Amino acid sequence: MAVVSTAVSTQKETPRLERADGVARVAFALRQIAGREETRLADLFQDGSAKVRLPKVYDGSGPAAVFLNSAGGVTGGDHLTFEARLGAGTTATVTTQAAERIYRRSEGVGRIENRLVVEAGANARWLPQETIIFDGAGLRRRFDVDLMGDARLIAVESIVLGRTAMGEEVNSVDLSDHWRVRRDGRLVYADALRLSGDSQVILSGGATGRGARAFASVLVAAPEAASQLDRVRELIAALARDGLEAGASVFDGLLSIRCLALDGRHLRAIVEPLIETLTGWPLPRAWSI
Repeated sequence: MAVVSTAVSTQKETPRLERADGVARVAFALRQIAGREETRLADLFQDGSAKVRLPKVYDGSGPAAVFLNSAGGVTGGDHLTFEARLGAGTTATVTTQAAERIYRRSEGVGRIENRLVVEAGANARWLPQETIIFDGAGLRRRFDVDLMGDARLIAVESIVLGRTAMGEEVNSVDLSDHWRVRRDGRLVYADALRLSGDSQVILSGGATGRGARAFASVLVAAPEAASQLDRVRELIAALARDGLEAGASVFDGLLSIRCLALDGRHLRAIVEPLIETLTGWPLPRAWSI
């Protein structure tokens, strides 16, 4: 009699987890409408979980592109790319539908690549809502901007460590966030943030954050940027309070503003009026939905 032996492996296979991947692009150009030039949509592409929405704007501030991630958040292994291009002489706002959430990962890091091209005479407002970093999250993010001629840019990026209203603490994080802004091919602004380890310990120092749990960078790149410094500093002084710090400086056609706060609510208390002051327009409607 033949004896057949079947070996059964006792080692469990690691389940293959689904990963979010997506690319979204939008472009605007001037069009002749009823005898006058208006900023209109010129191109739109979306693939995977990266999407674009184009809500109607009635306040006269120009069209808005709203980026969103239909996956509902980012975790290790996810990769999203968002791109916008403003043609010569156009004015438009790029924002997000909601705060982006970076969740705990089982392995790897999430990647987000943001790219913006602003042609001569165009006015770009890059105004995404906050990025919320959860405990155990990992993120690599880049923001690359190409400005041409006298193009103008107002940009903001806000990061909040956990949802403090729910008592969340971020004890382990691996965050890397890079800005690169070029004008006519020349690098005019470079900024890099690296936060790796226990965020509460790292940000507790007097030179690192003094206990801040939320922070934002605001950048104005425009020929007249320096003329806005006094107005911005006056606004910062008027909004100063416990748990909230901000400072502004100018150089080489740039106005750079840094904000630190104990939580996301306090951060918005200064970021929102700063944006409205710098743009001269109300916040994108998505910010209040």
